[in-house]
Amino acid sequence: MLNFKPNKVALALVSTGLMAMSSVSFAAEEATAEQQAEQEVEVIEVTGFRRSVVESMNTKRYSTSVVEAISAEDIGKLPDSSIAESIARLPGITAQRLDGRASKVSIRGFGENESATTFNGREQVSIDDNRGVQFDLYPSEIMSGVTVYKTPDATIEGEGIAGVVDLQTIRPLSIDERVIHINGQMEKTSFSELNPDADDTGYRGTFAYMDKFADDTVGVAVAVSTMSSPNQEKRWNAWGYPEFTAEDGNSYSILGGAKPFVRSSTLERDSIMGVFEFLPSDSFHVTVDALYVDFKDEKILRGIEVPFAWGQGSVSAIDVDPETGFITSGLTEGQRVVVRNDYEERAADLSSLGINAEWDVSDNWTLEADASYSKVDRTIWSLESYSGTGRGDSRGVADDIGYTFDGGNTGAKFSPTLDYSDYNLIQLGGPLSWGWSSALNDKYGITGTEYENQAQDGFLNTPEVEDELTSLRFAATQVLDNDFIGSVTYGMSYKQREKTKESDGFFMTVNGFSLDNPGMLPVPEDYRLGSVNLDFIGMGDMIAYDVRGLMNDGYYDLLSEKLTNPSHSTKSWTIQEDILSAFVKADINAEIGNLPLSGNVGVRYVQTDQSSQGNAFNTVDGLIVTSPTDVEHDFSHVLPSLNLSLALTDSQTVRFGAAKTISRARLDWMNASINATYNQTPDANGNNWSVNGGNPLLEPKEAIGLDLTYSNYFSSEGYFSVALFHKDLKNWIFDGTYEVDLTGVADPISGEIPENPIATGTGKVNGGEGTLWGYEVSVTLPFNAFAESLDGFGVIASYTGVESDIEDQNGNEFQLPGLSDSIANLTAYYENNGFQFRASMRYRDDFKGDVYGLGFDTVQVDIISETIVDAQIGYDFGEAGFESLDGLSIFLQGYNLTKEPFTSLSGDNALQVRDYQDYGSSYLLGFSYKL
Repeated sequence: MLNFKPNKVALALVSTGLMAMSSVSFAAEEATAEQQAEQEVEVIEVTGFRRSVVESMNTKRYSTSVVEAISAEDIGKLPDSSIAESIARLPGITAQRLDGRASKVSIRGFGENESATTFNGREQVSIDDNRGVQFDLYPSEIMSGVTVYKTPDATIEGEGIAGVVDLQTIRPLSIDERVIHINGQMEKTSFSELNPDADDTGYRGTFAYMDKFADDTVGVAVAVSTMSSPNQEKRWNAWGYPEFTAEDGNSYSILGGAKPFVRSSTLERDSIMGVFEFLPSDSFHVTVDALYVDFKDEKILRGIEVPFAWGQGSVSAIDVDPETGFITSGLTEGQRVVVRNDYEERAADLSSLGINAEWDVSDNWTLEADASYSKVDRTIWSLESYSGTGRGDSRGVADDIGYTFDGGNTGAKFSPTLDYSDYNLIQLGGPLSWGWSSALNDKYGITGTEYENQAQDGFLNTPEVEDELTSLRFAATQVLDNDFIGSVTYGMSYKQREKTKESDGFFMTVNGFSLDNPGMLPVPEDYRLGSVNLDFIGMGDMIAYDVRGLMNDGYYDLLSEKLTNPSHSTKSWTIQEDILSAFVKADINAEIGNLPLSGNVGVRYVQTDQSSQGNAFNTVDGLIVTSPTDVEHDFSHVLPSLNLSLALTDSQTVRFGAAKTISRARLDWMNASINATYNQTPDANGNNWSVNGGNPLLEPKEAIGLDLTYSNYFSSEGYFSVALFHKDLKNWIFDGTYEVDLTGVADPISGEIPENPIATGTGKVNGGEGTLWGYEVSVTLPFNAFAESLDGFGVIASYTGVESDIEDQNGNEFQLPGLSDSIANLTAYYENNGFQFRASMRYRDDFKGDVYGLGFDTVQVDIISETIVDAQIGYDFGEAGFESLDGLSIFLQGYNLTKEPFTSLSGDNALQVRDYQDYGSSYLLGFSYKL
């Protein structure tokens, strides 16, 4: 039971009708029967997007913490097609795109690994390798709201220095009457099919049913959602930019090589959500919610890898930019390239189940019990297929290829002389000798011959992740009768999490290859798909074939890379965390000089026992030999928090928040998989052992945060706010050295146990510190505040400025991943008499972001600023007065209307583009019908 001691300002606000809230916000925030009765008389008569704005504003206004919120008018009617798109419009929050879709969320300059995500208040597992949640896994169609906690209180289960994002489902007992809701959309990309076996159209559909039974004591909500969403991309990707000595004797930066391609993706997602509520009496309430998501992201990628300075041909510079010393135009003669036909499938199953029970034991005591379980299984099947003019570095027809950078950051255009769409010229097989493996050479008996290392005709990556989380929570709330503390909540929670990653990769060799038959294989007629156009990089057309069919039908032999490559042993691990928490929170309800003061003060104690299982490995006779490792570590934290809200007037509030928070280390950094080597000569630390890999002794990063906010709610639909925030960061994580005790481990050469068992470890360590500070300005401005004739028009805007001063343990400057110095959001809308329109812009400055590199390793790159523009137009027939069509609305949405690319750089030179990803635009035409 949530209790609130009404004060003068709260009652005044109720009388204006400002406390009309969504079902989720109403359930999450504090309200009394007196306030509810007032709400029944004073109701804000707005619907659609305007209603969601008001409800979100009220969630922010009446929360005891500093929060941002999104509220849907009805289930399946969030104002964006993606949860991440909606979250990224909130003040101080932005998103990083993955394959053209907003996926990773940053809060106030911190990357996704520094925030937590909860589902109905319960922490969630992740399909990523680490803790950060990819929000495209969660369907917006079945969510009714999102609350982002920028300052915590002691009862919040998620842990994150940046904040906590809580995704919320509907509560059926909060509805007035039975609801049947159908939502359908057709989707199309602005690019036509860039690959011949791809789609540029898709669909989305949702069916939802909600009702109450047995005199409103039983509530049921069920939602089923399906989606097949296409996405297209033209991508320029550079290997790097080495130094090159030109004919004039000077050194310049030059293109080392490039891997441009076209990508066609289809994201398929089927979801089932169910909520059951039982209220047998006014004093006992049970809620059960379940979510299942079947997720598959299929990618078809085709392009040509063009070696340049790092290739085999002779290289010459044609034009040099004098300001940067960068070769903007060059020529390579006698060059051989790799024609790529690739396929990737990322599949995941998410299951989540929770049950919550509340019992009002008496007028002064409420007991709560909550149990939840969530699990995700993710597999990736990433297939690379190589083809060219001949097998090996010096066979087949070579090409003379020039390149030119046009002065922008869109990458280079090439000028080849060969026809790469000729199936007689381009055949299956490895045209360059990459991916050396003694096991690969031994398998085909080619060691020591001219064909050594020429049996790799492709590669298959198959990493798998399993993440499982079980949680229990017990709490008791005591209502007090005094002039300062309204109630006190005491509680304990226990979470057990286990995440496992298994890494493997396979060399692909065309079936039938041998020393007697070392040639290429023409693409069989049944697998030819015509050609792919690569004019955007100047390469013309190239052959396209069905590599999945070739693999499934046995045209390739596989050999595990784990036999000779230790990286898979490093990237295979299991991490377990047992987290026991105890908390107490007091809700403040007092007056200071006749000014109402509310909020909370509390403390949370967190005890963590973690263990990591992995591999200790070494190379024996060219093969990787592993033995199991198991390292345990424990630590604890005391996390106090304070939230105060002082009502200056009925419409003006000053908030203050202070809290100590933690963010746990990335899971791939704290694994126990290591490579241990014994050296006869001690190192600078006096140790013979050296170890590199994960560091299972890593502890969480820590921060002490301060927030100060002034808010003015000048009308029932509008407010403006100014906020200052500061975080003092400690115990951050950087590259460094540490000690590892290898007592009892024998020297692999002599077989004897060394006198000194201490090893020097190289990897991630805790250390360094710094500060992050900034400000936020936000406004929701309905134009009816100026004149009634402007009713329905309005704007929502925010701007955030962030600065940081962080150093590693050696005093070197460090920039936080995800930190943009400037973040801006602007939405203009009109909604009246059934007509709905809104246009949105979100901007973020340059930042460092995590992307996938070779072997699906997470690498950090410099990403340049971007401005995303979206728009939606719709018509609600019922609101327009068509009674026979009441409940029916139609809409058209456009995303990334300005076709803003995703661009990352290699260094500070804007010409040295690492990635230039052009996604085009996407359009959705849909309807919503509510019975």
